[in-house]
Amino acid sequence: MPPRIPGPQGLRSLTLCLRPAASSLTPSTAASTPSPSSLLLLPLVQRANLSAKEKKRRMKQDPYGWAQREQRKNANLARRAELEAERKASWGDPVHGITTPFVASFDSAGQESTPSPDTPAARTVEGAELPTSPHLLNHLLTKQELETAVEFSRRITEPVASGGLSTVSDPTREAEEAAEHAAKHAKAAEALRRITDLRNGSAKDRRHANIRRCIETFGRHVTDVKLPDGRKPPGVAGEPEPKPVRAGPDTGSSEVQIAILTAKIRALALQLEDPANKHDKANKRNLRKLCHKRQRLLRYLERKERGSGRWQYLVETLGLTPATYKEQISI
Repeated sequence: MPPRIPGPQGLRSLTLCLRPAASSLTPSTAASTPSPSSLLLLPLVQRANLSAKEKKRRMKQDPYGWAQREQRKNANLARRAELEAERKASWGDPVHGITTPFVASFDSAGQESTPSPDTPAARTVEGAELPTSPHLLNHLLTKQELETAVEFSRRITEPVASGGLSTVSDPTREAEEAAEHAAKHAKAAEALRRITDLRNGSAKDRRHANIRRCIETFGRHVTDVKLPDGRKPPGVAGEPEPKPVRAGPDTGSSEVQIAILTAKIRALALQLEDPANKHDKANKRNLRKLCHKRQRLLRYLERKERGSGRWQYLVETLGLTPATYKEQISI
């Protein structure tokens, strides 16, 4: 048994890995087993990372070249950080995507042109003007329908003029009845205005109004002729070809369903952001179901309409990013 030779204390942890030199091996000798005398054993040096001592040596040897390398390295790292930030921003959020003014207007059902300071929309679209739909009222009414009904009720309830079927012949009494009728009519009209105002409605009323807005904005009874932003529908070079007139508003196309789901997702997500609802597991499950349903519809529409004017208008208006329909959605 060979004797043990004690080494210095600092060299006990040193591990030397030996390898054959690359210059001593040729394709002909590599196939056969080389003899031990033909191998030149050299230590294996890892050149990927430089030690602190090697860095100091190179800095002293060529300080100008070292400074140039460090400058290029820092510029590369800074550019990589910028690209990563842009990639994350364009990827978006799987639930909200990128909040656009049209999506932010879902909070008020299109009744306010500027978001309130204490609402989430004020933080996401600060300074932007929200699209409005003042013609929509509560209880599935429109402003024109309400005005027509109020005018009809005024005409059938006003007192009959003098000389007609009225039994009153006193002009003073007629003036009093006309003034009383005008006051009662104004009071009734104001009551109807407050009842049908969406600002006084519930979340369910705002959801119904948002559904009507989505149908008016993305329905194919509108986009079959011309898109709302002036672009032509896909596959049309000049004027759009005449198509069969639809029986009514489009309520079932993929883009309308995606817009309606986006309105529901936003309302439910903002509700769950409240700390008081952090244990609401049922609505968390409902939110996941809505997001995955929208994801399936977006993937289908991407296959059918990607690159078309209809797809671009939908994605830009609703702020839908790749995170909303690509890969797996985890909430």
